[in-house]
Amino acid sequence: MSLRLLDREFLDFCLHDWLAVGEIAERETVDAVLDLSETLARERYLTHFKAGDAQEPQIGPEGVTVHAEVKAAVGAYAELGLFGAGFPEDLGGHGLPFTVTCASFAWFAAANIATSSYAMLTVANARLIAEFGSAAQVDAFARPQIAGRWLGTMCLSEPQAGSDLGAVRTRAERVGEDHLGHRYRLTGSKMWISGGEHDIGENIVHLVLAKVAAGDGRLPEGTAGLSLFIVPRVLPDGARNDVAVAGLNHKMGYRAIPNCLLAFGENGGATGWLVGREGQGLRQMFMMMNEARICVGLGAAALACRGYGHALGYAQERLQGRLQGLGPEGASVPIIAHAAVRRMLLAQKALGEGALALCLYAARLVDGGDDDSAALLALLTPVVKTFSSEMGLEANAMAIQVHGGYGYTRDFDVEQVYRDNRLNPIHEGTTDIQAIDLLGRKLLRQGEGLAVLKGRITTTLAAASDGFADQADALKAVWAEVEAGLEMLRETEAALEVSTPFLFAFGHAVVGWIWLDLALSARGKGELLEQGTAAALRYYAACELPRVNAWLACCAAGAEVLEVDPGWM
Repeated sequence: MSLRLLDREFLDFCLHDWLAVGEIAERETVDAVLDLSETLARERYLTHFKAGDAQEPQIGPEGVTVHAEVKAAVGAYAELGLFGAGFPEDLGGHGLPFTVTCASFAWFAAANIATSSYAMLTVANARLIAEFGSAAQVDAFARPQIAGRWLGTMCLSEPQAGSDLGAVRTRAERVGEDHLGHRYRLTGSKMWISGGEHDIGENIVHLVLAKVAAGDGRLPEGTAGLSLFIVPRVLPDGARNDVAVAGLNHKMGYRAIPNCLLAFGENGGATGWLVGREGQGLRQMFMMMNEARICVGLGAAALACRGYGHALGYAQERLQGRLQGLGPEGASVPIIAHAAVRRMLLAQKALGEGALALCLYAARLVDGGDDDSAALLALLTPVVKTFSSEMGLEANAMAIQVHGGYGYTRDFDVEQVYRDNRLNPIHEGTTDIQAIDLLGRKLLRQGEGLAVLKGRITTTLAAASDGFADQADALKAVWAEVEAGLEMLRETEAALEVSTPFLFAFGHAVVGWIWLDLALSARGKGELLEQGTAAALRYYAACELPRVNAWLACCAAGAEVLEVDPGWM
């Protein structure tokens, strides 16, 4: 049995029937892109899934080298024009909607999340330059990435700063101006830089957050002083820029892409060009970070779906145990015949495919182009990133459990899938940072997106009276609890201290709505699809939605439960 990376029927249903992607792209084109993506993912990415993990990037006198198959796979991706798939034709792209490029990316993420990350970062890098850079900067630095000849990174964090970007200490000093704009000299270090140095492609374009020194040499405090700079590894004249890899981080997963500590300016200063104006860096970088958050969620969902595929195939083939009532003489049965295994498989389907649908829904909002879509996308972005990464990891843990002891060995892929997915709740903003964003910024301060979401949930509930009334009632009750919890937090000074359990509650309620909407859309689309979505909805409503009240109870308990003297711990 060939490995099911993703359920193609479910993916096609989500795109064509549920999200109506035909309104923005021709079906023939979409199907051709997905066919191409699945084939390339299987033939060039999946093939070195384990080898890239076992043979990590190496640092030597000439820099960092990666596994040969990683380099070949990224080259094949570039040859087929997939780096530019989502860019307009006047930039050398193919003009595909974001929804379609996300569906394409899901195949590569499922096959090999580490190797797929080179393209994810490069595309987001080029998109930011295309949006905020000058025409000369776009030509010099974005177009080569869109063509796949150069690769890109995002350089935010530093060893002493972690997630606190206000603590960034990389320094930028203006030294002149040329046809590429205001030129600066950068000194400092950046930590956790995926793809920061390697031997793929002709160049690496770093997007670097730094602070411009004042006349007295002091750096501004906080995030308002951050500016964004384009710092290529190789300068336009062919000289090597003053950027060096100072070390590699040895990770639990994602091992086929190097994660670097980069040193800028050890020999006088790295040359960089300002994007836009000084002090705009964080606002500009949020464009790349939000795209990356959707893609991180999508990658986590794809890994959850792959783990589910492994577990489902194993459960159908593995003979173990007997059915109750047959006694010791009964024949061994496939373990899928056991209720405990079916429960874990249903949970994986509900969490993994629910996360995949949520990510594609967010991508469709990107393509929506109206105020309602933008407001709802802003609200859902932290949910997309967190639900997919946290619940995708939970699904992968169950995939190991279905395999029993074998799942805990390197002989079966679910062990590595779990390790790879463990990064996703951390990078591009940890779960707790997403929680503060959702509650503090999107709900307590703004609220526009919530009104749009409530309207869409109301529409779904109104259509669910025939056949899914029980599930609709459960969802309606849960949303009432979520809204009551939010109103309670509006009156609490320490609301942000319980923002993480609220994010879990909110995200679970959102995906409950997603499954109800999917089940309604699946009617008449084929018996297997219709019954599969209905089964996932029934499971989710009965076994996942009740978790919402537990998280809300944690919110109601308040920050007092966290008031613990460190000495007691």
